Amino acid sequence: MRSALLPALAAFTSAARHQNFAHAAEELHLTASAVSHHVRKLEAALGVSLFQRHARGVALTPEGRLLADAAGSALAEVESVLDSLRQHRRANGVRISVLPSFGANWLTPRLRRFTEAHPTVRLSIDTDRSLIRFEEGGPDLGIRYGLGQWAGLTSRFLMDDSLQPVASPELAAGVDTEDDVSKLPLLADISPEGWREWFRAAGVRYPRGGTVHTLSDSADSLNAAAVGLGAVLARTRLSAAHLADGRLVRLPGPTLPTRYAYYVVHPSNRQPTAAAQAFIGWIEREASHP
Repeated sequence: MRSALLPALAAFTSAARHQNFAHAAEELHLTASAVSHHVRKLEAALGVSLFQRHARGVALTPEGRLLADAAGSALAEVESVLDSLRQHRRANGVRISVLPSFGANWLTPRLRRFTEAHPTVRLSIDTDRSLIRFEEGGPDLGIRYGLGQWAGLTSRFLMDDSLQPVASPELAAGVDTEDDVSKLPLLADISPEGWREWFRAAGVRYPRGGTVHTLSDSADSLNAAAVGLGAVLARTRLSAAHLADGRLVRLPGPTLPTRYAYYVVHPSNRQPTAAAQAFIGWIEREASHP
């Protein structure tokens, strides 16, 4: 059947079920004249009359009854399959909300291991800096960075973190002490802990000029440091790949434990699905072997 006739067939099937074009139009969110147009188009293509039209409405012709029975059965079967596929997707899909920096620098590089271990699970990753709502239709899980307490959410500790000063190899050349770090251009992100706390731990006076540039996301600050824009106080969990491939190098000074940590969260009023539980178990194992 030509695909152009499928809308006409849908309109006919609804009109046949209701024996009324106006009721079919209401069901399909069309006008009655649009339903009538679709039916006439189908009749013209088939070369038969499908309805007898009279003052009080319409009635199926024998040919119309034959088509209505076949089309209704076929469409019901298709709808059943579609519903089954939707149920399968819901059962095997996991929607996860993460910060862009965590997604880019920690989670995404590891996801292949999850897909290899759970090939039937379909992931949907939302990256957003805002605290997304876990209402109906929202994400199943989230990875959050904080103190572990959010209203309406159950939190599971994932891993802690620490801060360490890093810079590009070119910028780090000749930097031998914590005091040398204070002479570099300093980058910051919007994390609650930063250079002031680090210089205090290092026993060095916070430089008078403070930070030169501020970026709203940790991933952006790492990339900015890698191209030589300045030194950044990086989260150890997020900067590992940059250090491993030499884009960034560690600067002298202490590693500062953070007050905040990473947590897996989910709505307290919804039990995670089997697919979501599989993801929770996997990411907890990943976090335990950084």
